[in-house]
Amino acid sequence: MARLPRLLLAPLALASLACSAATLPGPAIPGTCNGAEALCDRRFDQVAYPTTHNAMSTTEAGWGLPNQIHGMPRQLTDGVRGMMLDLHEWEGEVHLCHGICQIGSRPLRDGLGEIKAFLDAHRGEVIGLCLESYVDAARVKAVFEQSGLLRYAHAHPKDAPWPTLRELIARDQRLVVFTDKDGGAFPWYHDAWQHAWQNPYAAATPADLSCRVDRGAKDNPVFIMNHFLTGAGGATQMQAEEINHDPFFTARALRCQAESGKLPNFVTVNYYEIGDLFRVVRVLNGLDPEPPIL
Repeated sequence: MARLPRLLLAPLALASLACSAATLPGPAIPGTCNGAEALCDRRFDQVAYPTTHNAMSTTEAGWGLPNQIHGMPRQLTDGVRGMMLDLHEWEGEVHLCHGICQIGSRPLRDGLGEIKAFLDAHRGEVIGLCLESYVDAARVKAVFEQSGLLRYAHAHPKDAPWPTLRELIARDQRLVVFTDKDGGAFPWYHDAWQHAWQNPYAAATPADLSCRVDRGAKDNPVFIMNHFLTGAGGATQMQAEEINHDPFFTARALRCQAESGKLPNFVTVNYYEIGDLFRVVRVLNGLDPEPPIL
């Protein structure tokens, strides 16, 4: 399959930001695709997306061992366009949990409802979900239907070229779902490792971060780039401070692109609020690293 030409090997100014807060992209621009007209005619697999690891696990909601500060609606408003979510059976229904539901959980239908509300209100936005599921596909489908989010789901045949963002927006199929369990049970419920691949996710120190293939095949068009640290006590903001800032972050993303020959699509972090996630994604997309001020 054709791949996005490498836009990213030209010299880049990688000045580090002194503050720890994220550089947020500002409000979406009407008439654009994920905030930029230049992205409209690129295929789904030719675009990088700011992505949150365990997007449901937040300080704001009082979860134990959180991975983010703000909840999912704020993440979407701030510019996050990819979310990793863990699904478990809990108290008789499908919940978002990170392994131990006792320290943090919420019904999946509520989280999906928040995503639907965002898509309802933002006609030019495309969102990807990466599900780590411990629930049968039929149960998951039922919740997608109940939430109303299923109406936005795109069904993509294996080995077919991905549509462009413009095409997904025109069809109003602005949600792409990948799962590591029961993928392919429904046309829209994509087997993650038939369509995508990822680098290793278990990194305890910056030196452990690798660009090698962990799951899936590198010939798959979608690259999930894990960029987070996890210690025995879970994710911490201090760990995010170590790796979420430039010049380290952009340099690593470019290295993974150069080593794999693939654009990092889902650029996945803990504590997106810290560091330069949005700047890195703009660089990967060949855009001005600094967002426009509206």
